[in-house]
Amino acid sequence: MTYWLLNVVFLIPVVIVGVLAMRRVRWAAVGVTAAVLLLMTAVFDNIMISIGLVDYDPALISGSFIGVAPLEDFAYALAAIVGLPSLWALLGPRAPRRSEAPRRSSSPEAPRRSSSPEGVSRPGTNA
Repeated sequence: MTYWLLNVVFLIPVVIVGVLAMRRVRWAAVGVTAAVLLLMTAVFDNIMISIGLVDYDPALISGSFIGVAPLEDFAYALAAIVGLPSLWALLGPRAPRRSEAPRRSSSPEAPRRSSSPEGVSRPGTNA
């Protein structure tokens, strides 16, 4: 199995989730994040590959590189860039329904103290 084929297995669900969340995600912010994350991926992947921490089978990569990092290595960063904000938008907190009233605490509110000087009362306070 090539690295591109492995990437497709993970990228197809990410694309589907991204399409479903398309109108809920702030894509301008995602674009800025993408630029930073892809730059960092390029720098650190090149370092890790150059020092021998990671190695790729030449028969399983496309042969396209950014520095010494194969292009396939950037798919994981792209999956995170699109997938995480999309999942956040789809699974995040939802606004309460109109029929649902906000829950009130069962304990009575503690009396509020006025911070105004003695003898001076402010409108709406019992000081």
